[in-house]
Amino acid sequence: MDRIVNQKAWFLVLPVFLVVAFSAVIPLMTVVNYSMQDTFGNNQFFWNGVGWFKELLDPSTDLGGRFLASLGRNLFFSAVILAIEVPLGIIVALSMPREGWTVAACLVILALPLLIPWNVVGTIWQIFGRPDIGLLGYVLNHLGFDYNYVSNDVDAWITVIVMDVWHWTSLVALLCYAGLKSIPEAYYQAAQIDGASRWAVFKAIQLPKMNRVLLIAVLLRFMDSFMIYTEPFVVTGGGPGNSTTFISIELVKIALGQFDLGKAAALSLVYNLIILIVCWVFYTVMTNAGAERPAKEGVA
Repeated sequence: MDRIVNQKAWFLVLPVFLVVAFSAVIPLMTVVNYSMQDTFGNNQFFWNGVGWFKELLDPSTDLGGRFLASLGRNLFFSAVILAIEVPLGIIVALSMPREGWTVAACLVILALPLLIPWNVVGTIWQIFGRPDIGLLGYVLNHLGFDYNYVSNDVDAWITVIVMDVWHWTSLVALLCYAGLKSIPEAYYQAAQIDGASRWAVFKAIQLPKMNRVLLIAVLLRFMDSFMIYTEPFVVTGGGPGNSTTFISIELVKIALGQFDLGKAAALSLVYNLIILIVCWVFYTVMTNAGAERPAKEGVA
């Protein structure tokens, strides 16, 4: 009996395609169009080809120098954030209780920083770190530390990093905790019978079970940290000087401050491409590592 093929179900997906086309594809094509053109004002554009991209990737130009410098800051910031938040989130998740009323209390406390809007987080730390009226700045200066994130590059970086760790470590901890909760109790009982140490349990049972959620956590935290804008802009404004000027802040300066739409469009496309490539690398490496571990265990 031949199967009847009915493709009418695709009409149910058509509204989604229309929404995506309206909200994503059309604006993207507009950005691509601007990146290939230049203007002298009066809404008159002329063809520039890949000129903006060449200038963007040339370190000898002003645009290229600013882009590569801000790219280095972004990569350094994301690397530090991942190196701190992922291990710290795992430690917090392992320290959380598994049953009782304290579970709900811990989950609520961890979720509180995630509920605060980004601009409010920046405002909180801007006031908190001020050396004259801020609690953190006042205490550090009275302890003998010459702390001032407005005039010192290192202090500005420390403030921005600590602020992001405070804000987003909870997300990693909650994801890791969800992975830990999915582990059957029989695994722990078998490990206890075998006399496995705490480290052996973590390495052989807990870490492999958290592989998927760690992949999600790393991807989310990389994308968020690499696209960060609101918090450092509110706290430092990209300063002192350009020490905390990330690509997002540089992009806003070019697009809204200088109104160079062609340069801003080219920068935004390269910016988006870098995020996609790095996320693909993270995903490929972590999934291959997760696939190799069970294969080795099966051979052993």
